[in-house]
Amino acid sequence: MHSRLTVLSGPSGVGKSTVVAELNRTCPGIWISVSVTTRRPRPGEVDGREYHFVDDREFDRLVEDGALLEWAQFAGNRYGTPRDPLNAKLEMGVACLLEIDLAGARQVKDAVPDARLVFLAPPSWEELVRRLAGRGTESAEVMERRLAAARDELAAAGEFEVTLVNTSVQDVCSQLVALMKH
Repeated sequence: MHSRLTVLSGPSGVGKSTVVAELNRTCPGIWISVSVTTRRPRPGEVDGREYHFVDDREFDRLVEDGALLEWAQFAGNRYGTPRDPLNAKLEMGVACLLEIDLAGARQVKDAVPDARLVFLAPPSWEELVRRLAGRGTESAEVMERRLAAARDELAAAGEFEVTLVNTSVQDVCSQLVALMKH
């Protein structure tokens, strides 16, 4: 594996978390950053595994201390990438993957110009809507915000070096691993 930072982004509901979970299971040599968030845990989520769940005051402190490589607000919550663990892994030559939103990907590209940006696209708009609705974890208002954001995010796919279409989690994982080896 190459130690270049890879950023995986795409619209909400496209399957980023599913792809990352599969990568984590099948490719233990890839280090996957765990973001900090002010969002409440969903059922089954564990602090430190899916996210580091913090309150607004702690998030503000991390921002003020420069402890986040990037951060953004999305659907009423804030998300960010802790800088120190990522830098330590990159310095050790470990292949690193960030799963973040479009705004975060843009910030990372500014901070780490040689980062590889990979866009995960849905097979179709209808499939994306179906996946988001199938979650059943958000209110209609949050769903509308997520769909509006997804339209904007899909329009930004051209900013990324590579676009992978998520028709199969295994195929996307294989393609990502191949990219990370170069």
